[in-house]
Amino acid sequence: MSSIPPHVITCKAAVAWAAGESLVMEEVEVTPPQPMEIRIQVVSTSLCRSDITAWQSQPIFPRIFGHEASGIVESVGQGVTEFKEGDHVLTVFTGECMQCRQCTSGKSNICEVLGLERRGVMHSDQKTRFSINGKPIYHYCAVSSFSEYTVVHSGCAVKVSPLAPLEKICLLSCGVAAGLGAAWNVADISKGSTVVIFGLGTVGLSVAQGAKIRGASQIIGVDTNPEKAENAKAFGITEFLNPNDSNEPIQQVIKRITGGGADFSFECIGDTGMITTALQSCCDGWGLTVTLGVPKVKPEVTAHYALFLTGRTLKGSLFGGWKPKSDLPSLVDMYIKKEIQIDEFISHNMPFEDINQAFNLMREGKCLRCVIHMPK
Repeated sequence: MSSIPPHVITCKAAVAWAAGESLVMEEVEVTPPQPMEIRIQVVSTSLCRSDITAWQSQPIFPRIFGHEASGIVESVGQGVTEFKEGDHVLTVFTGECMQCRQCTSGKSNICEVLGLERRGVMHSDQKTRFSINGKPIYHYCAVSSFSEYTVVHSGCAVKVSPLAPLEKICLLSCGVAAGLGAAWNVADISKGSTVVIFGLGTVGLSVAQGAKIRGASQIIGVDTNPEKAENAKAFGITEFLNPNDSNEPIQQVIKRITGGGADFSFECIGDTGMITTALQSCCDGWGLTVTLGVPKVKPEVTAHYALFLTGRTLKGSLFGGWKPKSDLPSLVDMYIKKEIQIDEFISHNMPFEDINQAFNLMREGKCLRCVIHMPK
């Protein structure tokens, strides 16, 4: 660690001043990392659907969004021994303290100390590390990667191999990892299984990739955007269904073509009404539905009890069940060995100053993942 103490950094950040309004490129001050924190020079960050949802609907402003990112450690706070300046890292929106009941259970990745932060502040002291002229600028998911520099808790960053390209593996800090983990950790898809996936964005296609790697015999993709059909095949989708093209409920179509219902169904849209449809698309006895989407409205789930009485199961999935610090390095290694796809999810590469264009593309459904590159 350098003998020169960290100082306040002034850098550019894309600040959201109000819900749904275009981000504004501002000069922000980033304080030095506090105890058990690290300050990161962001290299690449990708836009996730949850950034859009929060930007449109949450009341906390001004704010710096972004959580799916990679970067290089610029400085470390007191007590940090795991990281040093120059380390390559991924940020994670849900951390791993490795000491709480959840982290030590071996059953969960829902850290009690560094779990999903919803108030726009740091876990440690409930304050922000960003400001403009002394006015605090709030965080998002305790990451805020739409800034040239950011501060995160050391438990919300993962050291990765310097051999891995940071402009690619940033996708593993949320979307791609979430889908793969839902298929492997949460559902534990077995060879020869039938799978149906509702929503063919990055998360849904990552589920498809995971199902393909596990040897699923039938992987059905459901989406209302017909332009997604051809691209989905590259990730393992064997059949594409557009509910708008069907004269009967989509769950009945799925039950017919799977011979009684899928073994596994995944809701990757963020529509709680679709959870019921996913449950109805599963088979009796052992059908498992996994929900991964973040609902924009109506967070309550409604389903007839008979769906469960006949043996179906509904499970939730946060970050695919991965314990980020323990598990993400192995996913990075799988990418380096070409065992999983990441590059194919990147539909657009953009400079930081074009971040509002990335927001527009995602809102219009015209991108898969936009990777935003920080100035070098």
